[in-house]
Amino acid sequence: MAFGWIDEQAAVRRRAGLVRTLRPREADTAALDLASNDYLGLSRHPEVTRAAGEAAAVWGAGATGSRLVTGTTRLHAELEAALAEFCGFEAALVLSSGYAANLAAVTALAPHGTLIVSDAGNHASLIDGCRLARGTRQVVAHRDSGAVRKALGTHDGTAVVVSDTVFSVDGDAADLPRLASACREFGAGLLVDDAHGLGVLGDGGRGAAHAAGLAGAADVVVTATLSKSLGSQGGVVLGTAAVIGHLVNTARTFIFDTGLAPAAAGAALAALGVLRREPGRAARVREVAGELHDRLTAAGLDAVRPDAAVVSVRAPSPGQALGWAGDCRAAGLTVGCFRPPSVPDGVSRLRLTARADLSAGQIERAVRVIDETRP
Repeated sequence: MAFGWIDEQAAVRRRAGLVRTLRPREADTAALDLASNDYLGLSRHPEVTRAAGEAAAVWGAGATGSRLVTGTTRLHAELEAALAEFCGFEAALVLSSGYAANLAAVTALAPHGTLIVSDAGNHASLIDGCRLARGTRQVVAHRDSGAVRKALGTHDGTAVVVSDTVFSVDGDAADLPRLASACREFGAGLLVDDAHGLGVLGDGGRGAAHAAGLAGAADVVVTATLSKSLGSQGGVVLGTAAVIGHLVNTARTFIFDTGLAPAAAGAALAALGVLRREPGRAARVREVAGELHDRLTAAGLDAVRPDAAVVSVRAPSPGQALGWAGDCRAAGLTVGCFRPPSVPDGVSRLRLTARADLSAGQIERAVRVIDETRP
């Protein structure tokens, strides 16, 4: 049987307690959500949902084609200009997802002969971009700028350092100033994924590169998603006009993919407007994350101190992590559950995401449920 090996793989996953299943959620639920990435609480904001509906009514349900054919509307151009200005870059390019944005940026900026230095804790989309790129990849220890410098020193030619700004598993942050210093010492480019930094870090949520004083630098390229803090869908690459022009002409996940749906573009643009008007949302989500960590730690749980909105709580085993998440769900609390191979260090975790709109009572309830259901 051609695909008989699939059953064997499924059996291996079952024995290891690593089977993943889809759980459709209802539109309205009483469960407290600490699993989604809606950091600023904007996915259901009335301005954002209204803008999505209006964009669909004006431009249609879909973009109708790739960005280079019919898939670029004036709304896309307006969103790109707003994102570039907000984050402090010369230009921006919007794609259909953050995953597509990372594939586009890495593959287009690491041609044959390029050394790609990649953090061991990077997101799967960056890893896949490195695999697809024609450059040579070297993986270095997590958050080790010394290892980055050593890797760059062994290569004579073009190089690019690739890293998350905030890592999705534990919520710890890269040391961007040190990475930038290493890159500049060896003439390398720096490409960072700010999926978990945009809307959370920097002045009014302008992102990790802005906070590090790197926004707009000619040797820095930033990718981000519109599906987390902005509560919508899609991805963006930020950089110089020359970099963006290069991606328009060479990035396959841009050239051959249907453009971002107008509704998502309209929603993201409206969410950005709310954030501009209410910059305190960024500080609030960091405050909530810190409070979650402190309360969980005080309860004797092994919680990792967050640098942004993600708070992870380590579990004894994959099976116990899955059972813990299920018990939380039964108690009315939705949490993420990260297990191998999603976690590079093999340590299973509950993954909590702070939200700017969580109340003190909701934070207390979440900590109580996690504590009472611990394995």
